[in-house]
Amino acid sequence: MRILVLNCGSSSVKYSLFEMDGEDGLAKGILERIDRGARLVHEACGEQIVSEIPSVRDHRGAVEVVIRAILHPKWGALESCDRIEAVGHRVVHGGERFSGSVAIDRDVIDSLEGFSNLSPLHNPANLAGIAAVSAILPGVPQVAVFDTAFHHTLPSRAYTYALPHGLCRKYGIRRYGFHGTSHRYVMEEAARLVGRPPAELRLISCHLGNGASIAAIDRGRSIDTSMGFTPMEGLIMGTRCGDLDPAIPLFLMERGMAFEEVGRLLNHESGLLGISGFSSDMREILEAVYSDASKKVLNLDHPHHDRALLALEIFIYRVKKYIGAYAAAMGGVDFVAFTGGIGERSLLICQEASSGLEFMGIELGEAREIGGGAVDLSKEGSRARVMIIPTKEELFIARETYRLLSDGRILGNDSS
Repeated sequence: MRILVLNCGSSSVKYSLFEMDGEDGLAKGILERIDRGARLVHEACGEQIVSEIPSVRDHRGAVEVVIRAILHPKWGALESCDRIEAVGHRVVHGGERFSGSVAIDRDVIDSLEGFSNLSPLHNPANLAGIAAVSAILPGVPQVAVFDTAFHHTLPSRAYTYALPHGLCRKYGIRRYGFHGTSHRYVMEEAARLVGRPPAELRLISCHLGNGASIAAIDRGRSIDTSMGFTPMEGLIMGTRCGDLDPAIPLFLMERGMAFEEVGRLLNHESGLLGISGFSSDMREILEAVYSDASKKVLNLDHPHHDRALLALEIFIYRVKKYIGAYAAAMGGVDFVAFTGGIGERSLLICQEASSGLEFMGIELGEAREIGGGAVDLSKEGSRARVMIIPTKEELFIARETYRLLSDGRILGNDSS
């Protein structure tokens, strides 16, 4: 069975095509810069093709380009779009309604439109992708896999904000959490690596990237997570501020900063960029701090060294603080997993964020690869394991789509 996975952003479409019998990736890529000179990066058959496509105006046009790339006679992966048996969509916000993946129909679409006020940057793009597939591949079943669904198991003490109850109910104000597909995939992979079911593990999953979040997963259930009502809360991110005294935005607006300016400041001008003063990219931050990160040789001649070092230290401190807090929430920890762009590529950050935690049973040893891209950072005999586990959100979405199709819960595309 061949399943296409789409992740539609405001100006991009990421895609992966899977053959589910062996969970083989047949093709993947991304179309960027919709409506401003699009660029397609397509990978299939061991080759990468880069194309400039200036005529893409909207998500329908973008999905059409993706389908043409998949069907290309030379570097495609299918001979006919009839071979695409289902499409799985990453949908960011499922509100309070959706606690799991669902087959997409008109009722689901109506609900997602209602949740667009909770995720104005993401859900409209996700809906545009769904509409594009309905037009281009009529009759092909579609599935929505939600970033928020995994966190529906949060207890009320974790998801409730200390605001008037009526106000929260009226506007749907609560901790929703995000990166759920990544956290769940990592949970299942961690359980596989240690040979224990998720129901026996207390896991802290650290998804560290330009967007970053940590989840406390107690015996297979998410019980707390650092992102909240929006993805802005929690860890320091590339350009998002993370945890912040809520009086600060009020303070700035009292002094003349407009509402829109404050929103832009907190979402697009803060985080690593705001602290360092020059970059939101952790790779560039590390280059400014170290001339050789593996040996911790400082790059003192870099013009941004001092502020880059501060940004790095704050980032690591915030991660370590959440690890400690979530271990306390679960009464201990059996496994700490690092994933995401930073978590998978920066051994130094993973080691620093989990160092000094021997009192929690975490003892670090020499990093060793254990297959599939996973790296074990734990000392032999450590009571709690620490690993780097590459996340595969697209594969998880494909698995969910395949599961619903196999269970007979998808009869066809009724999303028109």
